[in-house]
Amino acid sequence: MLAGAAALLTLAYGAGVGVAAGEPAPGAPGGRATPGAHEAHGGQDAGLHAAPATPVGPGGPGAHGASVVDPSRADDVAGAGGTSWMRAAGVFSPPGSFVPSDALTYDTRLVPAGARIEITEFTDPSGTRVGAQLRGLVPGRAYGMHVHTSPCGADPAAAGPHYQHRPSATADPVNEAWLDFRTDEDGDGRAEAVHDWNFREGGARSVIIHDRQGGAGERAACFTVPLGPDGRD
Repeated sequence: MLAGAAALLTLAYGAGVGVAAGEPAPGAPGGRATPGAHEAHGGQDAGLHAAPATPVGPGGPGAHGASVVDPSRADDVAGAGGTSWMRAAGVFSPPGSFVPSDALTYDTRLVPAGARIEITEFTDPSGTRVGAQLRGLVPGRAYGMHVHTSPCGADPAAAGPHYQHRPSATADPVNEAWLDFRTDEDGDGRAEAVHDWNFREGGARSVIIHDRQGGAGERAACFTVPLGPDGRD
């Protein structure tokens, strides 16, 4: 009986092991994660993550203070030699859904429930590169997207204003992280923002998808994804 119990424990532990080290990771230099990278919660490396096998709980890796378990989220974190890399993926659902999510859609006509988002960040002393991949949106449509200062909430205004490197009364893509994109015929889109500055700790906490490109627009969806130093705890 003891031998049987040990075998069951071994199988259960093995089922929770993440993807092996060295798996290609989109967004990292050379298509691979920085040395020492690991899959924080398992999941599949297929451009956008599937839901992780183990839900992220409050205060757990990748949760960053989330108040509820989010089974739709998958995060990877790595850092070495003055550089760091982060990837966070989520599945959109309306606020108050039975299955909670850090990815909220406020306009399901523009960002349907079940659409997916992945945000990557690569940082070194010379600056920051933020990438975005989205799936399941309206085909052939232009969207705006910016990094914002606060986490998402049921109220679209909860995410606060655009993150700005230096305080300014105007919005521009040099002083802010803009990720405007246009979807293809399948409703998929991608964008990248490269800057010679880094996010302040605790200053960049989400990305907002807007109904139009440029410096403004209605808030169609939001993904809570801390960027900068606190996003790699």
